[in-house]
Amino acid sequence: MERCPWCLCNEKMTRYHDEEWGIPLHDDYRQFEFLMMEVMQCGLNWNMMIQKREIFRQCFDGFDYDKVAAYGDRDVERILAAEGMIRSRRKVEAVIHNARRFREIREEYGSFSRYIWSFSKGKTILYAGHQKGRIPASNKLSDEVSRDLKKRGFKYMGSITVYSHLQACGVINDHGEGCFRYRDIIENYPTVRKRDVQQEA
Repeated sequence: MERCPWCLCNEKMTRYHDEEWGIPLHDDYRQFEFLMMEVMQCGLNWNMMIQKREIFRQCFDGFDYDKVAAYGDRDVERILAAEGMIRSRRKVEAVIHNARRFREIREEYGSFSRYIWSFSKGKTILYAGHQKGRIPASNKLSDEVSRDLKKRGFKYMGSITVYSHLQACGVINDHGEGCFRYRDIIENYPTVRKRDVQQEA
């Protein structure tokens, strides 16, 4: 079975690729988990995030955004003291802050998933050339989503971070053309083909 080469470094990464990455996601708890893992990842690498995922889940109550939104200073200290945790106070505080902004989007849209999928009109985007490996770090869509999230007060939500999230939650299908997941997503979910105009510029 052919897979995207980036996931072959270890079993956890392969399982993440096979079972989660790029599969259209409409569950807000997992949307929050993926988005906040992106926050923790800034300046680091995704493999480290996958290896530390259970630590994050323990520290942040399974990424329950309602519980995280209620955290205070003592929770910050508890999290920073946890064994194996990334000891960045700014990132931990950003996760708590973003949980509050996440709840505000849920109140406005009914769910965060409805909000994030509104940018692609509910369809997974297949950008020309991406399946051949010509994948940018960000694009016009991630620029737009990043601007809106920042306007709403989110932290650590630059365009590159947002692009990674759009890939992870399936708004963008960036699996390689030979990967078994690429065809599976096309055949089983609503998709739309587009040119990535920013990549061409």
